[in-house]
Amino acid sequence: MIRVILAEDQTMIRGALASLLSLEPDIDVVGEAATGDEAVAVAAVTRPDVALLDIEMPGKDGITAAGEIRREVPECHVMILTTFARPGYLRRAMEAGASAFLVKDSPARELAAAIRRVLSGERVIDPGLAAAALSAGPNPLSPREREVLSAAVDGSTINDIAARLHLSEGTVRNYLSSAIQKTSARNRMEAVQKAQDQGWL
Repeated sequence: MIRVILAEDQTMIRGALASLLSLEPDIDVVGEAATGDEAVAVAAVTRPDVALLDIEMPGKDGITAAGEIRREVPECHVMILTTFARPGYLRRAMEAGASAFLVKDSPARELAAAIRRVLSGERVIDPGLAAAALSAGPNPLSPREREVLSAAVDGSTINDIAARLHLSEGTVRNYLSSAIQKTSARNRMEAVQKAQDQGWL
């Protein structure tokens, strides 16, 4: 049996996925989680073959959880299943060690097939998203620029961001200025929006 855990914050979708996969003769859903933190904890306890993760979840997002699960349970294959077909998400998921990236509007029958393919050592990526990721190019933002831009999402002041990240105000301004330039934005909120749209944050 292929032992699978599911992490999805929407209870109805998580239940539907569990029911769907339970119909497969060779798949056993051994754990469920509603947050990224829960997903890491459930994976550590159940040691599944496959962890199927959503991206947008409370606490840790699915990509962060993917990296932690790969470190905690290296034999577990991580699959990302998301509504958000953003090229930057795909690149970040692959960097975190994910073996598959599928969008939720894929036909249901493809999910079980993808789980089997991943377990046999294949990478499974939504073809449309793979093409979009190639044409979009790499994330132009450095890790520090992403961190500072992420801290600006809620409209925090330069002073607040500097205090939160233990940086000087001048350093924060420099990182924000660089991020604005790299995203071809007019201001930091537009830079945040553009970076989120691409899945860079």
